[in-house]
Amino acid sequence: MAKLVKEEAFRARRRLLGGIISTTGAAALMGMSAPAAAAVPPPESASSSAPEELFSLARLRSYSNRRSSSWDRTGGNADWVRVNPGQSATVLDVAGAGVVTHIWFTINSPDRMHLKNLVLRAWWDGESSPSVEAPIGDFFGLGLGEYCTYQSALLAVANVKALNAYFQMPFATAARITVENQGPDPIHSLYFAIDYIALPAIPGNLGRFHAQYRQAAPCKAVTGNGKNLNGRDNYVFLEATGRGHVVGVAQSVLQNQNGWFGEGDDMIFIDGSPQPVINGTGTEDFFNGAWDFGLQPFANQHQGAPYIVDPERIGGRYSMYRWFLEGPLAFEKSIRVTIEHGAANDRADNFFSTAYWYQTEPHAAFPPLPAPADRVPRVFAVAGGVAPNTAG
Repeated sequence: MAKLVKEEAFRARRRLLGGIISTTGAAALMGMSAPAAAAVPPPESASSSAPEELFSLARLRSYSNRRSSSWDRTGGNADWVRVNPGQSATVLDVAGAGVVTHIWFTINSPDRMHLKNLVLRAWWDGESSPSVEAPIGDFFGLGLGEYCTYQSALLAVANVKALNAYFQMPFATAARITVENQGPDPIHSLYFAIDYIALPAIPGNLGRFHAQYRQAAPCKAVTGNGKNLNGRDNYVFLEATGRGHVVGVAQSVLQNQNGWFGEGDDMIFIDGSPQPVINGTGTEDFFNGAWDFGLQPFANQHQGAPYIVDPERIGGRYSMYRWFLEGPLAFEKSIRVTIEHGAANDRADNFFSTAYWYQTEPHAAFPPLPAPADRVPRVFAVAGGVAPNTAG
């Protein structure tokens, strides 16, 4: 019986001790006053310390989604427009403020070079000269008039021949986008969808989207001592004045010579600097690949060479892109983005490119768009090359 009494007393003491700990904490047992219990923050206070990206997709929107498309206004299935030679199709024409968020095209045409012969243009806020002017293929990274399927952060070509762009293109008072047929054949079916968001107004500190086409077919080879410090004879992707930032470059190359064309370094001049502010180490390095891309096509979110055919040979073809999303190339007054064609510009291959950037308006005049026949890629006779005008 005495043993049972002792065990019951022990259990009672444990219950008492547990109650003391739960109400006063361990500090009370040590002769110290217990700290006040922390207040549970209300839900709003708790969310203020959480990262914004935790809620970005779920945060409710207050804007109006809109689309300009080629849908059949009769309710039928003829969801396209025809564009005859010399004509232009207006694919977006809207007044007010907003942001273009996505552009999609697919094209049915007997013109084998319709990617080079169709010209995409865009005007923002009633400007007199377009901020976007490029052959439609070059704008979407297809600078050789041939399709390839790839995906990146800002451009994608999906099966089958679906052209997609995801640049944000803000406008304050108006936006207009057209496609002009400069080729010899009609575009039987131009399908398009331009997605945009209509807003009451946009912030005043936004640059306007720009895209500019350039080419050198062929580049002019330079003989010298193999040194190049000032970039005088470099191929120019872009020259711009004003304030802004470059977000990317797409380039296509048709080789007129055997061997690796890409020993050329990128050189970028910012705000009037007579010397490059940024120097590169090679063409494939500029496009964030290495060792001539291993002669294999690839496509990543920020960089790629999705089209590589017959590399390092006469007639070899490359299409490449590089997005500077981790740190756009900012300029306060001007920028000149260039790259060598071969080591110290010693090669004469064909270069075709589109540069993409945002800047304040007005923008500097674009160089004249080359004639359609001059935009068609073909192999030229150069030192170490083949007969002129041979199809590439």
